[in-house]
This record gives sequence, C-alpha cells and structure tokens, in this order.
Amino acid sequence: MLSYVYFGTNSLEKAIAFYDAALAPLAMQRCITGDPEWDRVAAGWGIYEDGGARELGFWVGKPFNQQPATTGNGSMVAFRASSWKDVDDFYAAAIAGGGVCDGAPGLRLHYSPDFYAAYVRDLDGNKVAAVCRGFTTRQP
Repeated sequence: MLSYVYFGTNSLEKAIAFYDAALAPLAMQRCITGDPEWDRVAAGWGIYEDGGARELGFWVGKPFNQQPATTGNGSMVAFRASSWKDVDDFYAAAIAGGGVCDGAPGLRLHYSPDFYAAYVRDLDGNKVAAVCRGFTTRQP
C-alpha cells in the first residue's frame, strides 16, 4: 500500500541519532541510496533497493521547499513491533534520545484487547508509535 513516508526535520544529524536508536529495537535498519546528494539531505530506514524501484521506507530530511520543518496536526506513523518488549525498548530509546512521551507503553483496550503501543514525539515534534498486536499478555 505504501512506498514511503517522509517527515521533515530541522536537524538531520540529530534526527538520524534519534531514529537509529528508537528504530533499532524494531529491527529497522538504515537505507542507503548511494546518491550522495540525497543521502546528504535525508536518511531512511527500511527497504530501498534497485534505485528505489523496490522501496518500503521511513525517511526524515530537510523539507523540499527549504522552509523550516513543522509537524502535521493529526499526523502519525506507527511502526510494527514483534513483542511488547520491542515496544518498551522503542519507547525507552526514544525518550533517552530526547523524545517526548505522548503515551507510555501499554495495552490500549479501547482499540482492541491485543493493541499494545507506545507513542512519542520526535525532536521535531512528529508523532511516532510502536505497536504490537497478537498478544493479550506479556511474552516471556
């Protein structure tokens, strides 16, 4: 359904450090395009292959219009997690990296009995989440 998601940032270096740490528990690795111009203004995590013909990525970078990055009211990206521990680790890394809590890890029973999630705001105020489905109790 999606090819990629792109969030603007006002500090690419800080955003890279934040997302490298926050997305590591979710087994998301950096995408390298091989295009020095692109890799200078943006960074991605996920899949980027065959010059972008095969892409499923999350990107942060400088806005294309060269204006300051701002957040979208109601915008959010949720990343799939394999376990509740991965959600907890995503949240801990994001908070340690300067993120702001927008919903601590826990079950969200109003969504579903198996909806375990954590919500944070990144360094630019973008809302991101990690969500684990399929369990109603903590895994060993």
